[in-house]
Amino acid sequence: MNATEQEEREYLEEIKEKLTLAVRRVDDAVRQFSTELRQKKQYIHEHQSGMDEADMVAADQSINRMALTGEGAVARKRRLIKLVQSPYFGRLDFAPQNQAAAPVYIGVHSFFDEQQRQNLIYDWRAPISSLFYDFELGEASYATPSGTVHGRIGLKRQYKIRDGRLEFLLDSAVNIHDDVLQQELAKSSDDKMKNIVATIQRDQNAVIRNEEATVMVIQGVAGSGKTSIALHRIAFLLYRYRETISAKDILIISPNKVFADYISNVLPELGEEHIPEMGMEELAADLLEGRYQFQTFFDQVAALLEQHDAAFIARIQFKSSFEFLSQLNQYLLHIENTYFAVADLRVGRTVVPAAFTQQKFRAYHRVPLLNRFALVANDVRAYVRDKAGRKLTGQEKATIGEGIPRMFKFNNVLDLYRDFYRWLGRPELLKLDHHRPLEYADVFALIYLRIRLEGASAYGHVKHLLVDEMQDYTPVQYAVLSRLFHCRKTILGDVSQTVNPYSASSAETIERVFPQADVVKLYRSYRSTIEITAFAQRITPNPNILPLERHGPEPAIKAFSTKEEELQAIQQLLANFQTSGRHSLGIICKTLRQAEQTYEALQAPDVYLLTDESTKFKEGIIITTAHLAKGLEFDEVIVPFASARNYKTEVDRSMLYVACTRAMHQLTLTYTGEQPAFLQA
Repeated sequence: MNATEQEEREYLEEIKEKLTLAVRRVDDAVRQFSTELRQKKQYIHEHQSGMDEADMVAADQSINRMALTGEGAVARKRRLIKLVQSPYFGRLDFAPQNQAAAPVYIGVHSFFDEQQRQNLIYDWRAPISSLFYDFELGEASYATPSGTVHGRIGLKRQYKIRDGRLEFLLDSAVNIHDDVLQQELAKSSDDKMKNIVATIQRDQNAVIRNEEATVMVIQGVAGSGKTSIALHRIAFLLYRYRETISAKDILIISPNKVFADYISNVLPELGEEHIPEMGMEELAADLLEGRYQFQTFFDQVAALLEQHDAAFIARIQFKSSFEFLSQLNQYLLHIENTYFAVADLRVGRTVVPAAFTQQKFRAYHRVPLLNRFALVANDVRAYVRDKAGRKLTGQEKATIGEGIPRMFKFNNVLDLYRDFYRWLGRPELLKLDHHRPLEYADVFALIYLRIRLEGASAYGHVKHLLVDEMQDYTPVQYAVLSRLFHCRKTILGDVSQTVNPYSASSAETIERVFPQADVVKLYRSYRSTIEITAFAQRITPNPNILPLERHGPEPAIKAFSTKEEELQAIQQLLANFQTSGRHSLGIICKTLRQAEQTYEALQAPDVYLLTDESTKFKEGIIITTAHLAKGLEFDEVIVPFASARNYKTEVDRSMLYVACTRAMHQLTLTYTGEQPAFLQA
């Protein structure tokens, strides 16, 4: 039962030996597959003249089967090599009722020993592995497809195995030993988000393994690991439903390309393929089919930061409200009932009564409104054909085809969208100008009208949708997602981390669009030290946040007489960082213009500027904006130009909060002039 550390070390060597043997066996199998595949292709090449179509189809199928088997073997080899590096991270000795206890080793992947015919390592997603996350020593149970298994846990142990070497082991009576979590959190950050299978907490495990929720909304404070949890949830669902869902059936809506790159490692680390992702703007461009130039969310926030325009803010606030969505729905009812001005239609000698056309229009009430006219026209043609007792001429068909849509007040979605504001009695809320792009607040409202009036079916293949940074999307955007994606959804974010407080959505707002949603709130923050978390609370207080007990230096606020002095001090901070042994430092500015100016002024080696055009996240020194830094984390953060003149509005407060909560170990703010009011609390 490997009672001592020495026995555990010997057992680890034994497991590594078995894994190495398994790698060799897979290697042999792959070689054999490629030889057989080559021979099969050669045979077909030599005999194809004598093969009929059925033989060719059978040969093709055989080649495809062999190729798939070979690909499966290569994927298995990748998993085995990963296990050789770190076979397992946990163990529990579990005794089912009336049975003896047996050790259960848990790793990132499972390992079945074909010679012993038994599982030596269980995948962290396997039903039995949930015991490790959910129970302490004593009575425990886990759910399986055939029922619940009850028993007792007699031992829980955690390991740190790196490059095949056991660095330490700990017997833990509680869920995840605090020492292990502290060690993981005290490490330097990396250029990619890591998997957290060794340190998943009980509340996180409940979210990851939830199979019932059709829509799950995760409201998590800064540093609560919500993105990581959501990705592990996807990995769990891919494991649990592997017969019916694969990586290509999932779509991630991510805030930008840099963030997408930052999280791109997690699922491959867990043995899953890369998952397709897109931004909301890509989705919009796709749905509008490139017909309109439009402002992006980044442009909208940049405009808010550059100048305070009360009318612009009023337009955003109204179009981000639930009331706006309700008004759009009422308008759609109004045009359905009043904009189809039906009249008798004369075709040759036949008159089609208005009542017939109206009745047909109503009969298609399930069809998007602007798509009904072609169907009604077909019915009218059949009516005229029956009445006239002959085939219709081309001219008569055209008269009907053109006459029916003409009875409707508008035949263009943009005209109807413009009319909506007239109907509201608030035409000033729409700024449409051929020389300027469509405002971002109008983009999804226009798409929503288009879907309701013309339909959309491009995303029927998606079986699970993951939406990150939920607070940045409005009710009308969620209404669009609801109509486009009829699949399960995981939606996550933090209302405190909005970069546009005039259009923020809380979990409660999203629940109004998805009344069936399961809402989970995560209050424990793992990212920052207690000192950094307490400092961020001065900017945007959240009484529910529970920082993990991890200490570090107090955040520093440094005042300077001139901007030159401030930049010199930042250069000194960069020099200190480069000898600190830490991996990442973020210089987080309010606007892109400030970030570009800082980048020009510092001109240090290994300093990267992240803009809205960037696609990769690198470790080292990054200069960027709070908007683009959302979701990322750095060992150290410097917030330059943190003066009262630079940070004064509600949008500025949001930006400052996001910037400060990116720091794991150290936070420094620099400024010239006066300190912002938010920091004087």
